[in-house]
Amino acid sequence: MKKNGYQALITSEEALTGTDRIAEASKNLDYDIVALSAFSNVDLIISQAKEFKPDVVSIVDKLAAKKAKEALQGLPIEVLDGREGLLEIAGRKNVDMVLNALVGSSGMQPTLNAIKSGVDVALSNKESLVMAGQIIQNERKKTKANIYPVDSEHSAIWQCMAGESMDEVNKIILTGSGGPFRDREVTTFKDIKSEDALKHPNWEMGKKITIDSASMMNKGLEVIEAVWLFEMDYTNVDIIVHPQSIIHSMVEFKDTSVKAQLGLPDMKIPIQYALTYPNHIATNWETLDLTKIQSLTFEPPDYNRFPCIRLAYDSLSRAGTAPAVLNVANEQSVYRFLNGEIGFMEIPLIIENALSSHDWEKTPDIDCLISLEKWTTEFVNSFSSNYIN
Repeated sequence: MKKNGYQALITSEEALTGTDRIAEASKNLDYDIVALSAFSNVDLIISQAKEFKPDVVSIVDKLAAKKAKEALQGLPIEVLDGREGLLEIAGRKNVDMVLNALVGSSGMQPTLNAIKSGVDVALSNKESLVMAGQIIQNERKKTKANIYPVDSEHSAIWQCMAGESMDEVNKIILTGSGGPFRDREVTTFKDIKSEDALKHPNWEMGKKITIDSASMMNKGLEVIEAVWLFEMDYTNVDIIVHPQSIIHSMVEFKDTSVKAQLGLPDMKIPIQYALTYPNHIATNWETLDLTKIQSLTFEPPDYNRFPCIRLAYDSLSRAGTAPAVLNVANEQSVYRFLNGEIGFMEIPLIIENALSSHDWEKTPDIDCLISLEKWTTEFVNSFSSNYIN
């Protein structure tokens, strides 16, 4: 994007739920999008390229990229293809911000490339920090690049910390709706189908993150992300179930006072704040009316109902390669569940088995993590389901 000489590029795999919402948020701003990426949603990215006229478009799927080249022929828009095209634009130094909305572990290297280039990152890909938090933080300190959180929970914490010192924070409290199975009888979890898990009560999101919300692994990954973003010990990052999704997260200070950030469950808000920080730009979006909400409720998370939360905390306790294996095992298990290959209850089982089976390393480098991603993917794909005939 470009505003008064300020440029950024947007990377997204699920263009419909990622790039589209980002582009919508940017319409409120005097910005020009100078680069876009997607995995294969070629029709939407062609439409967006014609509307926003970026300098470059990157599409990982090569057949989709070929179609985009043909559709954009005659326009001054460079079209790159393959994973290498995505990594190339993510590492360009002639931009001021990369907005990373890629899905899963695919976002790790683009985030790292941008940080190495000294480019600020608006981060919607929590898996970057889950996979390579220490590596990214080390590079960030070298280049002085900033990471601006886009996830609604981490944006809320970020906003709560305005004018505050982390030295005075007692703990961070991440909120989560509890997803579609918060009240479902646990004995029926074996019967859960993908169409059930994709019915989130509050948020409209991509399929992978919606399944993560149903298993509450999303909260576990957010705990890991918060540890790196705010340099907090994981024992001081709590989760609380808040079904209305109005309070997006809270910060408790050492004097026991608590600050919370509230808003309607709409991702355009944290996206725009990451792009306009430290300003809150006026919009014509729907506003929060607490008299209509009437009540806000809270409850502790049920680790027996949602074992993925416990697995995330366990991976933080082990540190090293454990969070990366947790992330990839979850990601690949979710894809197998969406494809009807495993049952919902087998997702945490596979993750736990992967964590206990991998060759743990204390200080992995990026090559180790890439290799581990391959190993974990193969491990997950070798699992034989006890639920699916």
